[in-house]
Amino acid sequence: MRILTFDIGGTFIKYGLCFCDGERYILEESHKTATEAQKGGQAILDKVLEIISLYKDIDRIGISTAGQVDSESGVVVYSTGNIPYYTGMMIKKNIESKTGIATFVENDVNAAAIGEAQFGSAIGYKDFICLTYGTGIGGAIYINGDIYKGAGSSAGELGHMIIHSGGKQCTCGGEGCYECYASARALLSSVKKVTGKDMDGFEIFSKENFSKPEIRSVIDNWIDEIIAGLINIIYVFNPPLIVLGGGIMNEDYIIDLIDRKLYPKLMVNYRSVKIVRSKNGNNAGMLGVAYKASLL
Repeated sequence: MRILTFDIGGTFIKYGLCFCDGERYILEESHKTATEAQKGGQAILDKVLEIISLYKDIDRIGISTAGQVDSESGVVVYSTGNIPYYTGMMIKKNIESKTGIATFVENDVNAAAIGEAQFGSAIGYKDFICLTYGTGIGGAIYINGDIYKGAGSSAGELGHMIIHSGGKQCTCGGEGCYECYASARALLSSVKKVTGKDMDGFEIFSKENFSKPEIRSVIDNWIDEIIAGLINIIYVFNPPLIVLGGGIMNEDYIIDLIDRKLYPKLMVNYRSVKIVRSKNGNNAGMLGVAYKASLL
């Protein structure tokens, strides 16, 4: 089975062809193109359809996307201002009507959790939490071997927990949300305030910059914010496992410092939780929707 998979984010649309023989799911290729999110949801859908038209003999389509998604209908239930005019977008219906190919659509972090459950760091776990740290913070709640969707297909917005009452304004309309302080974007913003320079994650953790006390202090304070959110999640769900994703989590220093500082802050009976990074990295979501699309 040949499955064309997409991961639609606020910055890039990643896509690739996944081969499935019933047991193995192999992502044979991976490409990306600018999302141009400011153009809105319809422009994104048009871009996806244009990419689909480049491929022949596709059996299924799987789409992982930012926004809250009803995976049964393939509709974006709600999207923040990161992608304008995306709320209500009927992705599944539009793609199937234009291509005739059965399509599965899921929220990006839910898709990543499915990918990790089937092929990655969460194999063997029926219950776990998945978080991705990027432009924002995405969350997925995996319970009893499946994604917990909530009453309106919107559960898992862990990035919008309020951890600083009356704090920074968030794109969701709230104030003091977790992602305002602990996302990768929050780190980049904080580093710019003390250095006056725009840096990406690779530059911040380069040997030259990481050794600077003012940058190291920003990094350590940022990790404290990550830990504050994790403690709340651990106390609410008491999960056996938390999987951390997002490119920034490839930095060993972050995981090591979380390990050293998190557990002493927890009540003893909560310290059995295991904190790991995503095994499949940025491909987790595409593998997750490929798996679900193959079941259609």
